Amino acid sequence: AEANGERRPNVQHRPVAMFHPPDPREQVNKWKKEMRSESRKLDRQILKIQREEEKIKRSVKEAAKRGDTASCKTYAKEIVRSRKAVTRLHTSKAQMNSVVMQMQNQMSQAKVMGTLTKSADIMKAMNKLVKVEGISETMRNMEQEMTKAGLLEEMMDDAMETFEDEDDEEAADEEVSKVLSEIATQQTGGMAAAPKQAVQAAAKEEEEEEDEESLDLLRARLAALEQC
Repeated sequence: AEANGERRPNVQHRPVAMFHPPDPREQVNKWKKEMRSESRKLDRQILKIQREEEKIKRSVKEAAKRGDTASCKTYAKEIVRSRKAVTRLHTSKAQMNSVVMQMQNQMSQAKVMGTLTKSADIMKAMNKLVKVEGISETMRNMEQEMTKAGLLEEMMDDAMETFEDEDDEEAADEEVSKVLSEIATQQTGGMAAAPKQAVQAAAKEEEEEEDEESLDLLRARLAALEQC
C-alpha cells in the first residue's frame, strides 16, 4: 500500500517460537546420570592415590634402613597428604550420593507440583563439589543448570579450605615413628631367632652323635654274639 506517495515495505511476520521449559524429570535424570559418572572418576582417583602410597611406603622403609631421617620424613609427609586427599574424595563421594538422593526427592515433588523447588541441602553439597579437582568443570555446569531450573540460588564461592602444615608435620613424625618401630621389631625378631636356630642346630648335632654312639654299641654287641 502507498500513503502520501510513499511505498511501504512488505513486512512478513514470522510466528514467534514458544519457549517450553525442560521437563523437570528429564533434568533430574540427566543430573543423576552425570553424578554417577563423576563418582566413578573419584573412585579411579582414589585407587591411583592408594597405589602411589604403597610405593612411597617402600621408599620410607628404604630411607629408614639407610638412616636417612630427612628423606624418611619427606616421604612420610607425602603419605599423610595422600591419605588426606583420599579422605576428601570419599567425603565428596558421600556428598554426591546425598545430592542424588535429594534430587530423587525433588523428582517426586515435581510430579505433584510440576516444578523443582529450591534445596538448601543440594546447594550446600554443590558448593563443595565445584571445588573438587577432576570433576569441578562438570559440577559447575550442573550448578548453573540447577540455578536456571530454580533448584539453587546464585551461589558465592567460599574460601578454599586450607590445611595446617603443623598437622602434616605431626602426622609425618608419627608415620616415621611407626616405620622405625616396625623395622626395629623386624630386626629384633631376627636377632632373637638367631640364638634359637643355633640352639636347635646344636641339639640336632648332639642327637646325631648319640645316634652314632648307639650304632657303635649295637655293632659291638652283634660282633660279640657272632663270636659266641
